[in-house]
Amino acid sequence: MSTPNQLDSLLIKAAFSQKTESPPVWMMRQAGRFMPEYWEIKNKYSFLEMCKTPEIAADVTMLPVDLLDIDAAILFSDILVTGEAMGGDLSFTQGIGPKFANPVRTAADVDALETEVGDRLQYVADAIKVVQQRLNGSIPLIGFAGAPFTVMSYLVEGGSSKDFKLTKLMLHNHPELAHKLLAKIAKVTTDYLNLQIAAGVNAVQIFDSWAQALSWDDYREFSHQYIQQIIAGLHRKDIPVISFCKGSSVFAPLMAEAKPDVISIDWNVDLKDMKHRLPAGMAVQGNLDPHILYADKSVIKDRIHRLFERMRGEDGFIFNLGHGIMPDIPFENVKYAVEVIKEFRY
Repeated sequence: MSTPNQLDSLLIKAAFSQKTESPPVWMMRQAGRFMPEYWEIKNKYSFLEMCKTPEIAADVTMLPVDLLDIDAAILFSDILVTGEAMGGDLSFTQGIGPKFANPVRTAADVDALETEVGDRLQYVADAIKVVQQRLNGSIPLIGFAGAPFTVMSYLVEGGSSKDFKLTKLMLHNHPELAHKLLAKIAKVTTDYLNLQIAAGVNAVQIFDSWAQALSWDDYREFSHQYIQQIIAGLHRKDIPVISFCKGSSVFAPLMAEAKPDVISIDWNVDLKDMKHRLPAGMAVQGNLDPHILYADKSVIKDRIHRLFERMRGEDGFIFNLGHGIMPDIPFENVKYAVEVIKEFRY
C-alpha cells in the first residue's frame, strides 16, 4: 500500500492529475550505463546476478536517488524476467544484449510455457522491500513489467530484432497461436505487477518497447487488448499505472482506452496537444528527446524550459524523456538537466 506521504509526493500527485508546484522528474534508464558507479557494480556481477540479488538490485536502484536527486526511484530489473520465469533460457551478453536459447515458435513451445511462476519472481519482491527500507519514505518507488507483445517478440525472435520478421509471421500466419502466447504472458504480467504492488511499490509502469513495429490494427489486436486486460486486473488502489510504448505519439488515444492513469509520450508530438486529445484527468509523462542531453548545457536548459512553458497550467505532467537515457550521454549533462528541472516553479 502507498504510505500517506507518498500520496502527497510530487510524482503520485501528478500521476493522479492533482496540482503540483513543479513537475516531478524521473528518467527511464536512470540507473544505468551512463553512470561510472553503475559500472563499478556491473564489472563485479553478471546482469542477471544484479537483477536477482536483492541487495545489489537495491544498490543500483538507489544510484540516481543518491546522485541525481530525482523525484522517484524505479526498481532495477529487466522486462524479460517474466519470459525467463515462464521457461525461457535467458542470458545477457555484453554488446549483444538479451538472448533466449530456446525461442518460442511452435504450438508445443507455447504449451510448454508456465504461468504459475510467482515463486520464481520472489527475488523482485525481496528487492522492493530492501529498496523501500533504504528510501525510508523519501520518494516513491516505481515497479514495472514488459508488455506482452514486447516480451513475446524477444521469446519468438530469440533476442533483439530489427524487423520482428518471425514475430510478425506468427501474428499473421498463426494468429490463434500468437493470441495463446500473448494471453499466457498477460496472465503472468498481471500476477507479477500485483506481486510488486503487494511488496510495496508506489506506482507501476508497463513498457511496450517495440510497439512501434506494429500497424494500428495489429497494435489494437496483439498489444492493446492485452495491456487493457493487465490494467483491469491490477490491485491499483492508490497505485498509479503508467503506460509507455515506443510509438505513443501515434497510439496514445488507443492506449487511453486501457485506462492507465498516465501515458508516457515519445518526442514526436507536441505534448500539450496530445494531452488535450486524451480523456480529462489522464496525466502525461515525457517527452524530451533524450538526444538533447548530448547537447550544450544552454541547449538543455532552453529545451527543458520550452517544454515546461508549453505545459504551464496543465495538471498531470511528469517530466521524463521520450525514451531511455543512452549509455554514452555524459553523466554531468543528466545531472545538470535534473537541476534545471528541480529549480523550475510554475
